[in-house]
Amino acid sequence: MELRQLRYLIEVAERQHVTEAADHLNVAQSAVSYQITKLEEELGVKLLERVGRNIKITQIGNIFLQFAISALKTLEEGKEKVEEYLNPLGGTLNIGYPSSLSIYWLPTLISAYKEVAPNVNFHLRHGSYAYLIDAVKNGEIDLAFLGPVPMKEPDLEAKILFMENIVALLPEYHPLADRKSLYLSDLQTDPFVLFPDGYILRKIAIDACHEAGFEPNIASEGEDMDALKGLVSAGIGVSLLPESTFYDSVPRFTVKVPIETPKAMRTVGVIIPKHRDIGPSEKNFYQFLIQYFNRLDQYK
Repeated sequence: MELRQLRYLIEVAERQHVTEAADHLNVAQSAVSYQITKLEEELGVKLLERVGRNIKITQIGNIFLQFAISALKTLEEGKEKVEEYLNPLGGTLNIGYPSSLSIYWLPTLISAYKEVAPNVNFHLRHGSYAYLIDAVKNGEIDLAFLGPVPMKEPDLEAKILFMENIVALLPEYHPLADRKSLYLSDLQTDPFVLFPDGYILRKIAIDACHEAGFEPNIASEGEDMDALKGLVSAGIGVSLLPESTFYDSVPRFTVKVPIETPKAMRTVGVIIPKHRDIGPSEKNFYQFLIQYFNRLDQYK
């Protein structure tokens, strides 16, 4: 069994035409037909059949096709890893991130790292808190940003990069909008707009309200940061969100107010697998992150 036979099979199955597949592969039609016939003889089954003027994959052929696609994908990933070892400042970084870090920190860190490693490519994977933890554990991605940082996961190495405040976002006409700071208990009669159940930022907000001595009245929910900010802008309610999500701007018709007590905060950091080696490109980026935030701490 040869790699080119798998490639030819995939191409013919996708295009359902030997001539078109051969043209795309830039080889002779006879070569494609010959190699697929050899593959069928080795396997002892028909992988393709003619239906009118087109070529269709057989039932057993379709089963084998999925393994062929998976095998070539795995080999391509292996090739990328070899290239990483040869050029650790190049390659492709597979990074997971939550929406709460996408507005400021993610682009800031990528931009800073591109100055050190201009040839590196980024494959960014957005996901929920639980998804990102599982994705690093099972090897789907090697590195993920998270906030708060899960310090008690036995299969993860977790590094806190910084801590940030949770602040209140109020409609601009709110009675407390002109305050320099507020007690969280001041908002106990207000409707809240929060993330849905299962989102870590919802838990942080509700826990903070509990610490302030009340159960928040959740009037509306939004599944992303922009949706929540939009609900506050529309006057639907107030929200509690990480301060870094306002670094560039505060949404129209809203006011950001610091919380004096209880002091709601979250850790922000990065996770990598503890019992599995990560690639050289990911290792370099991981070390860069630690050094980057160490330098920031020195200037505080």
